[in-house]
Amino acid sequence: MADSGQLEKFGMTDLEVFGALDRLNVRDVDYADLYFESRVSESVSMEEGLVKRASKSISQGVGVRATAGEKTGFAYSDELTKKDLEIAADTARYIANSPKGDRSLPVPTQQRPTRDLYPVERAKAEVATADRVALLNAIDAEARRYDPRIKNVLASFNTEYKVVAVATSDGTLIGDVQPLSRLQVTCIAEENGNRQVGSFGGGGRVGFEFYQEEGRYLEYAREAAREAILNLSAVDAPAGVMPVVLGGGWPGILLHEAIGHGLESDFNRKKTSAFSNLIGKRVASDVCTIVDDGTLPFRRGSLNMDDEGTPTGRTVLIEKGILRGYITDKLNARLMGIPLTGNGRRESYQSIVLPRMTNTFMLAGESDPADILKSVKRGLYAVSFGGGQVDITSGKFVFSASEAYLIEDGKITKPVKGATLIGNGPEILTKVSMVGHDLKLDNGIGTCGKDGQSVPVGVGLPTLKIDEITVGGTQR
Repeated sequence: MADSGQLEKFGMTDLEVFGALDRLNVRDVDYADLYFESRVSESVSMEEGLVKRASKSISQGVGVRATAGEKTGFAYSDELTKKDLEIAADTARYIANSPKGDRSLPVPTQQRPTRDLYPVERAKAEVATADRVALLNAIDAEARRYDPRIKNVLASFNTEYKVVAVATSDGTLIGDVQPLSRLQVTCIAEENGNRQVGSFGGGGRVGFEFYQEEGRYLEYAREAAREAILNLSAVDAPAGVMPVVLGGGWPGILLHEAIGHGLESDFNRKKTSAFSNLIGKRVASDVCTIVDDGTLPFRRGSLNMDDEGTPTGRTVLIEKGILRGYITDKLNARLMGIPLTGNGRRESYQSIVLPRMTNTFMLAGESDPADILKSVKRGLYAVSFGGGQVDITSGKFVFSASEAYLIEDGKITKPVKGATLIGNGPEILTKVSMVGHDLKLDNGIGTCGKDGQSVPVGVGLPTLKIDEITVGGTQR
């Protein structure tokens, strides 16, 4: 539920806030802002049929930033008083190494986000602990009912209700209310000493009723159990260079890691990305168009505004194989002289702003998913991924598939375990030859880490074919 004029929620007045900004608005400081945040987080987790953990945390504070050229001064306080705000402002100015001086401050203009992508009322965002426990008990029972080989069920339900306000040295005051929730289920199956794991979950900027609609929470339990049972019969994955078909939705995490991070503007300004200085150049096959879009309703990675008060948008990163742009925050957009995309994000008021992805996905193509599979004589069909890592500078990545199958003579056959995909982000994009018309977004579980900060994100992908990629498994 978008809102503006929220300073009273933090016990601050306009006069106090813009007085602090006035201390930052000095010679050599290009830009300054104050980021106020109040957050209530609740979590309940269950294991072995018992509630193992229930927690509630409340945090509140302000982050104060001043930028001078490439230098950033940053300080924060969890005390919201006029004195603490002024101390934090002075500290940020000193770190930015800017002398005090006189410069006029624009008259603040209160603004409201131009849209409301997640109109969740506070009452619907708050969930009683008893209701959370009942939900997890039902999940535990449903997963065990799926198959007697399910020996353990781990489930957790997390919610967050965050109120933010941003005041900037260019005279903007804007606020937002940002709900967030996630339900995660992991099942452990065992048979004759063979133990396998399956996971499934979902969420977004949604209320508790989202999980109850159409028995969604029970479907999560069944999916996690299905994957665990499936992996009991999985054979060792083959190793070598082969064609790989990625399924729709969550496999977009490969794009996020292997390509998305390399398109964040801070890495490109510092020339540490494999995509530096390649705007307008071909970096992928002509069937690839990739966007970052923070404007999708109720999605986990969506925001009415980023953490600098800039409206989020839809940014075309790669268009038919040509690199069109980078993901930017205010600092890097200014220093690079490129458009501001509304991707300035921070984990909390204690964190500095970084250019970060929101919902990043490849647009649908024209191929029939069935035809994509038929085109592969022998290869791998990867439906879901677990962990992965990437080297931004080289673009090299390694990903572990949590659900994958052999493709033999154009047909999906045996499930496989232990498959990893090894490659180079920019190089892999050039080997995408077919893109399906079945774009699917993930279910809303993604969390992205960068420089020690974690933020919620979304990914998506249609079914696509990579002509050749190195698969780590068991050599035959």
